[in-house]
Amino acid sequence: MSAFQELKEELEHYEQMFGRERGRLAVSLDRITNALVLAGQHGVYCTSQRDPGVPAMDLRMIHQELVHAKELVQSVMEDLRKANEQPKN
Repeated sequence: MSAFQELKEELEHYEQMFGRERGRLAVSLDRITNALVLAGQHGVYCTSQRDPGVPAMDLRMIHQELVHAKELVQSVMEDLRKANEQPKN
């Protein structure tokens, strides 16, 4: 099932609230945040062999990639917000 089908109600809600582009980005941010939470929970049980106090290397890499993706999406949302706030000539 595609994201548009599976997340239809959430997309409709956020698109109505923020507009199409920002609404989709907001839903994307929610999905990324959920993935970060799931990776963090998994990291509690899947620890490094060398250092049992930290998550396995692959989970740390996944976490870092998700954090970077979230930062990029947030920056686009902020740019769109600023563009909407600028007075139109």
